[in-house]
Amino acid sequence: MSRVHRIAWHELLGKALTDALIGLPYSVSTEEELALRSQRLDVLIIEQAAAVSSNRRGTQVAAEDLPCPDGLEDLAAHNLLSFKAAGAPYDAWALEELNSHYVTYRKLASIRALQQRPADDERPVSEPNKAYPLLPAVDFRSYAIATHFPRKLIKQLPPGSCQRSEQPGIYTLRAGTREVRLIVINDLRALPHNAPWRLFSSNKAQQRAALHQYHPRSEIGLHLSNLLAHHLLGDGNMAHTFEDMQREAHEWLKESIRKLDPDEVLQCYGPEERLKGLDPEERLKGLDPEDVFSRFDPATIEAWLKKHRRDH
Repeated sequence: MSRVHRIAWHELLGKALTDALIGLPYSVSTEEELALRSQRLDVLIIEQAAAVSSNRRGTQVAAEDLPCPDGLEDLAAHNLLSFKAAGAPYDAWALEELNSHYVTYRKLASIRALQQRPADDERPVSEPNKAYPLLPAVDFRSYAIATHFPRKLIKQLPPGSCQRSEQPGIYTLRAGTREVRLIVINDLRALPHNAPWRLFSSNKAQQRAALHQYHPRSEIGLHLSNLLAHHLLGDGNMAHTFEDMQREAHEWLKESIRKLDPDEVLQCYGPEERLKGLDPEERLKGLDPEDVFSRFDPATIEAWLKKHRRDH
């Protein structure tokens, strides 16, 4: 595939995971810079403040009620993902690279925490001259994402280094002193909550099935679905820019809101937001005058009456 037509797999996977984790307290970035000399992590998922999402009917959904793709049910505070798309085998070198990214990123995250800098602060980070505390290792988890089972990698590891889990396609790898979660996309259960993974299967039939099952939770998900339908299956109309995506998503949201009960929509806004743009007559329409006056101090009402009589 030429450079011009090369598909940005890491960006697409990042969009899929961003959409899949809507409502959970995590942010997702791609091609994360890990060193002064460019070393980029494929996908990074970082825990954020607690979040609540809304489903398509506008009903509030707690984060724990949103099904996560297999393998992501127990995310740590910092999650490092290394992804090999179809045709790129996941071997021992890729696993060693992931472990080196963990070491570098743990230092970066620890310095940011020490300096109380947010994760999205893009200013250069310089390592302190003195020793500094590292964030606990338990706060970090590494994921190896492969489209098919990496037989070559397993042969390169010591016997017993790969342990199968109860869920198909999910394994635990022992790599040095750390455990790495291996997710084999082609072997995952063909369930709707796994569609964000299976969109990246090396099997075209699985991709088509995943696109059929995929239900976007956000503007990013709508854009992703459009992109993959265009790139992978030759279907759909690709949203060429982020502005196109926002416009299409806005139109979709307006159409969806029209189908909701007005009372449900109003419950999403506070009193000030509901009254914004209304003139005084519209605000007071339908209210009992006695009830309105009872809200004011008698002295305020008397002062207004005096002014009103004087002006007239």
